[in-house]
Amino acid sequence: MTKEAVFTMKLEPELRAGFIAEAEAAHRPASQVVREMMREFFQRQRQAREYDEFLHQKVEAARRSAQAGKGRSNDEIEAEFALQRNAAKQT
Repeated sequence: MTKEAVFTMKLEPELRAGFIAEAEAAHRPASQVVREMMREFFQRQRQAREYDEFLHQKVEAARRSAQAGKGRSNDEIEAEFALQRNAAKQT
């Protein structure tokens, strides 16, 4: 991948010095470490957005189902699982 863009940023001198020292200690160019951090950051952000959208879709589907009368109350679910727990205890 060609590297054609320049990224300039302001840092505290101590942060820069510490970062450069750690990159050198790891025998890696500081620019490579920054690129990796940037890739990881936008991958995490993208995954978080995708997961939020997935949850939103699941919640909307559940709401539509509940509004259509397709569902059971919490009390019904609790009663069913209480029966299952009691049956499991007896075996």
